[in-house]
Amino acid sequence: MSTTPFLEAKNLRVGYGGRPVLENFNISLRHNEVLCLIGHNGAGKSTLVKSLFGLVALEQGSIELEGKTINKPDPKVMNAAGVAMVPEGRGVFPGLTVAEIMRLGFYANNIPAGEHAARLDWVMGVLPMVKKFYQQRAGTLSGGQQQMVSLGRALLSQPRCLLLDEPSIGLAPKLFQDLVGPIRELQKERKMSILIVEQNVREALKISDRVIVMKSGQIIREGTPEQFSSNADLMDLY
Repeated sequence: MSTTPFLEAKNLRVGYGGRPVLENFNISLRHNEVLCLIGHNGAGKSTLVKSLFGLVALEQGSIELEGKTINKPDPKVMNAAGVAMVPEGRGVFPGLTVAEIMRLGFYANNIPAGEHAARLDWVMGVLPMVKKFYQQRAGTLSGGQQQMVSLGRALLSQPRCLLLDEPSIGLAPKLFQDLVGPIRELQKERKMSILIVEQNVREALKISDRVIVMKSGQIIREGTPEQFSSNADLMDLY
């Protein structure tokens, strides 16, 4: 297996209105791993994910994909390189049906019309529950169902890397496991790289290979889930 990370950020400086949130920040996501990023609200986790996907401009530093520098990361470039993102807060259009949202996903990912049916069948195989509410408007769905739709739309591109920004928000632990369980199985099958930002530490540790703790825009701890599962000091962060 390659020792070059799938996705790597070097010396990032990212902020808003001239105020840096991340400065001289470095992180790497390995091939075939689930990396969980945890920490307080305001630690810079979501800003990091957005900058990795090109939703927030870099003031300094670089993003590398399999050792190759992406000079100006943006969602189209990252999608084309096999990276997909599921944003915080579902990100579905409440007035559209699930079917219409998926059609938008085909367009956004530049998927040829001849492949639409096969891609949709593949996504339904990963998230079969979506079939039950495929013709419903997203605004009528529960939080967990909306999150499945957002995830399904991201999977249409059959990404090699998935960025998940706090998928458990508003979900009970059981619903969170129903959501990420199939993704963990898919990750193992396709050897995907996944970066998941989470507040629900207990549930996130169950599906992760490696854990990074952030505080005030810095990495303060790193290790395996086993190293954190009974760590009282980690609990003090919350």
